[in-house]
Amino acid sequence: MTNYDLSEEARKKLMGVATPTIATALFKRGLRNQFIQDVRPLSAKQTNMVGQAFTLRYIPAREDLNTIEVFKDPNHPQRAAVEQCPEGAVLVMDSRKDARAASAGSILISRLQVRGVAGVVTDGGFRDSPEIANLTIHAYHNRPSAPTNLTHHQAYDINVPIGCGDVAVFPGDVLVGDNEGVIVIPAHLADEIAAETVEMTAYEDFVTEQVMNGATIIGLYPATSEKPKADFAAWRQKHGR
Repeated sequence: MTNYDLSEEARKKLMGVATPTIATALFKRGLRNQFIQDVRPLSAKQTNMVGQAFTLRYIPAREDLNTIEVFKDPNHPQRAAVEQCPEGAVLVMDSRKDARAASAGSILISRLQVRGVAGVVTDGGFRDSPEIANLTIHAYHNRPSAPTNLTHHQAYDINVPIGCGDVAVFPGDVLVGDNEGVIVIPAHLADEIAAETVEMTAYEDFVTEQVMNGATIIGLYPATSEKPKADFAAWRQKHGR
């Protein structure tokens, strides 16, 4: 686990920015593979998911090691992850992009919600997906999958570096999820990305308003002269941004 602790100030800022804006800020720093591929929200939410990663790694199941009896073990890694994931964190599961069996179901994800976990992400699938969609917790997966995880997955490690949807996720990295998907911010960049993307979002909102009022994007997006910069400064003052 990283020594970085996400501040409430940074969390608040990231609650108001979109994943494409964060992707652009990361791209400027040479990070081009931070958007988790092929996962989507089970239901649209009004707010972003923001939290530090707590991870669970699955390996391919072997039949003699993954009988239904393993769930009686209180230290079973899947159960342990659900009970140990910190409040405000995001449980991220490496399911090897294999949605043939569920990474978890509604009871475990309900437990995460009650414990105050910010969200749950898998590059596999969830069972009981209609019930999960109705929960308030943010949940992202590839597709619904009814079979129990034991069918194809053996929960093996918790809070170790993993891959999720072709993205490296280290414990403590900051995940932001919106209605498009989930992006991973390396922990050491979280504060500066949060600050920069708030500024970017304000300018994007200004540009959108200008474009909807008939302005050309040339010279405006990006700003290549002093006029749009001056207009933006006046817009910010007017709107308190």
